[in-house]
Amino acid sequence: MQSSLSLSLSLSSPLPTKANPSISNSIRFCGLRREALVSNLTQRIQQSRVWVPRALPSANGSSASVKGGFDYDLVIIGAGVGGHGAALHAVEKGLKTAIIEGDVVGGTCVNRGCVPSKALLAVSGRMRELHDEHHMKSLGLQVSSAGYDRQAVADHANNLASKIRSNLTNSMKSLGVDILTGVGTIVGPQKVRYGKVGLPQKEVTARDILIATGSTPFVPNGIEIDGKTVFTSDHALKMEWVPDWLAIVGSGYIGLEFSDVYTALGSEVTFVEALDQLMPGFDPEIGKLAQRILINPRKIDYHTGVFAKKITPAKDGKPVQIELIDAKTKEPKETLEVDAALIATGRAPFTKGLGLENINVVTQRGFVPVDERMRVLDANGDLVPHVYCIGDANGKLMLAHAASAQGISVVEQLTGRDHVLNHLSIPAACFTHPEISMVGLTEPQAREKGEKEGFEISVVKTSFKANTKALAENEGDGLAKMIYRPDTGEILGVHILGLHAADLIHEASNAMALGTKVQDIKFAVHAHPTLSEVLDELFKAAKVNIGVSVNEPVAV
Repeated sequence: MQSSLSLSLSLSSPLPTKANPSISNSIRFCGLRREALVSNLTQRIQQSRVWVPRALPSANGSSASVKGGFDYDLVIIGAGVGGHGAALHAVEKGLKTAIIEGDVVGGTCVNRGCVPSKALLAVSGRMRELHDEHHMKSLGLQVSSAGYDRQAVADHANNLASKIRSNLTNSMKSLGVDILTGVGTIVGPQKVRYGKVGLPQKEVTARDILIATGSTPFVPNGIEIDGKTVFTSDHALKMEWVPDWLAIVGSGYIGLEFSDVYTALGSEVTFVEALDQLMPGFDPEIGKLAQRILINPRKIDYHTGVFAKKITPAKDGKPVQIELIDAKTKEPKETLEVDAALIATGRAPFTKGLGLENINVVTQRGFVPVDERMRVLDANGDLVPHVYCIGDANGKLMLAHAASAQGISVVEQLTGRDHVLNHLSIPAACFTHPEISMVGLTEPQAREKGEKEGFEISVVKTSFKANTKALAENEGDGLAKMIYRPDTGEILGVHILGLHAADLIHEASNAMALGTKVQDIKFAVHAHPTLSEVLDELFKAAKVNIGVSVNEPVAV
């Protein structure tokens, strides 16, 4: 399916072993909140996952602290957000740390992803508001026609990326992280070679190695990228031109955000989606509301249930040609002719050239197999000593902040404290106008889990139309919903569409991470009038049937 963020393994897919060298054919593209993970390991592999405490390093990060004659306590391959977060935490914990980067510090997020895209979305948000005459009049404002300078918009995105990249570099240098330039390759146990292509290579040794190489845009077969009229998100962020008619292949969060940008700047957009509905990774109820608010009123049409079998760039005076086929029958449907096509079909792990064969590791669709502690598994399902992998390269949850959290979790283990990250408590957001955010399970996922495990679920909802702050902004379109267990008060998932949804989600995600139950958080006090009261209403609306504790506070 050409619509979503990442590749995922079915929860029933076994790892390859000597007895089972093949991989299940149930691998598929997945929605935003799915983890690409592997379960049902053999009993031997499960036993190998037992955590063994490590000897603590000394308090300082000097070379004298490295035991065993290694050059470093930790060498990180990849200086994106995940590698950066791990490096800073490692130095804080007293580990002598080096980070290897073959391109530029910041990785995909800072240079070609979430950072520059937010700069473009800031522009689209302002443009959309200024062009909404009804909204402006309702606030008593009169605004003359608004325009934009394309190059200045592009410069804003580029300048933001440069500033954040510089901040990341300076933060590592100031704390004593050694930044090694070049492509990193594991050449043997606890040994990494690095250097620029065509130049002499150097080798360093490390007590532990952390892979954090990220991902690149995934381009399906049959699509010809020229970077001008057929391009990926990498090219789109440069904002070299604004086409009159743009096809976006894939309606996941990447495609949705770019539709927000381009329509605000005057483009007409056509979505090409392989599944039968748009935004397949979102909670279905939120997806339907998002279509009503973000798609239907704008210059956007769509084709669902179709694949883009072949896309040919514009040339010789001819437009971009997109040959569509039925996603199920593979029968030809029609051919679209547009000015440009943006390929937003997700991302693929960047793991080639890492030297994984030197430590007997076989990737699964490019992803490095790991256990729940991010420890790398070899071709037999055994742990590879002293090698870890985080972020997009392992595919558990392809989000920059998830990579950073995984990196911090690994460092905790390396410094004597067991830590297993709860991926279901990690929030995600789509920065459209209005925004969408989510954490945990969707309603269908929660119901499926309840049926399998024998418990009921309940759902509560609240509208932004009931929130004073949202109404003061004349931004009443929006919905928040919470899925929870009425027998225990456990929060299973929260989904929000509305003003500043990306900021609001963290109260729910932190509650889930800390194991806070609905019956406890409902007594938290929220300032009035604020958007945070949207969550307050959700928590107070929940009904938990576990009986009243003698220690339960009384509302007054």
